[in-house]
Amino acid sequence: MTCYPKSALRTTLRARGFTLLEMLVVLVIIGMLAGLVGPRLFSKVEQSKVTTAATQAKTLRSAIESLHLDIGRYPTPEEGISLLTKAPADPAQAARWRGPYLDGALPDDPWGHPYQYAVPGADGQPFALYSLGADGKRGGTGDAADIGVLPAAAP
Repeated sequence: MTCYPKSALRTTLRARGFTLLEMLVVLVIIGMLAGLVGPRLFSKVEQSKVTTAATQAKTLRSAIESLHLDIGRYPTPEEGISLLTKAPADPAQAARWRGPYLDGALPDDPWGHPYQYAVPGADGQPFALYSLGADGKRGGTGDAADIGVLPAAAP
């Protein structure tokens, strides 16, 4: 059995781990980095949701235009965009329906809200197709702004 002096034992034990002060300094540095990087990262996530909503709205618009070419009309407000995934009730139009016009189910917007469809659209557009944005309410600014082709203003 080897005997070491007490001072050598204390030095060896102290060299093995971090002191409380060293741990606190590291935690403060990590906290400061998170405070600087976190907000920038989350703003990029929100911006990507806005971009995704705009892209999905364009895809849905293209699908509605394809449907219009096949059956000769746009979906009614009652049918909405569900007509992209199921045939119309009218047998004559169902015979011309070449859907489904989307792969899979109808998508929700990136915030989990269904896309809105209205007739007529603004500025002479035959229909409106849009996302309500992050807040899920009509109107808004920034991330909460509506995205897509908006409906005509109410008279």
